[in-house]
Amino acid sequence: DLATNLVGQPLVRQQVMKGVREFLENRNPVKPLVMSFHGSTGTGKTYVSSMLVRHLFQGGLQSPYVHQFSPIVHFPHAEQIEQYKENLKHWIQGNLTNCGRSAFLFDEMDKMHPGLIDVIIPFLGPSWVVYGTNYRKAIFIFISNAGGEQINEMTLDLWRARKDREEISLQDLEPVISKAVFENPQSGFWKSGIINEHLIDFVVPFLPLKRHHVKQCVVSELVQQGLEVRPGIVQEVADSIPYFPEEEKIFSSTGCKTVASRISFFF
Repeated sequence: DLATNLVGQPLVRQQVMKGVREFLENRNPVKPLVMSFHGSTGTGKTYVSSMLVRHLFQGGLQSPYVHQFSPIVHFPHAEQIEQYKENLKHWIQGNLTNCGRSAFLFDEMDKMHPGLIDVIIPFLGPSWVVYGTNYRKAIFIFISNAGGEQINEMTLDLWRARKDREEISLQDLEPVISKAVFENPQSGFWKSGIINEHLIDFVVPFLPLKRHHVKQCVVSELVQQGLEVRPGIVQEVADSIPYFPEEEKIFSSTGCKTVASRISFFF
């Protein structure tokens, strides 16, 4: 599914497959699997996380063992952070008591109140039993736009240096993401113990998408909607999307995010 439907993200495929496969094959993992997805809008972060839970849990996102948190929905008020910490801790603890093989998805980590996420540190590390619950088979995924700008800049610099985006390695990107995400006072990971204690197993960068990637998204969306794939329409939809930088227009500003909604304009 990743190979067929995830467009233009070789690093993601590599990291996610490696992480998930090794984790699930290990009967006695020493700690939960913790992955952090970074990149700008529309590059596939939510898509990959929902694809993962769809294949791992019956009912996918609707499974009683898959839990999604959004800071805007679940933790909107900064002044209630202590209450949120309490709620979050009990919520995770309760769900892990029900099922040790639960998945927790944290959306928009860049909008999370700094300090809040640290309340889950005891659940992420290698200690054996927390609050009487064995929880080492759980999966935690953090999703964030933070670092997206830096990933885009780096990809653009390489493009200007005549290097293909496929040549970018994880080693190139990790320090850039770390700086952007973990040293930013506005970020949910700011000065977080999750970072200081190296509890994230995989930092997964999502690269900006080029025009031919957007066209692939248009084609698969047309197929999904049961519409005829006509080259002219594919081209028009792809052309209707904004690209950056201003002059060269190389990378899609919104990734593939608006493709589905734009198709209706052309039919």
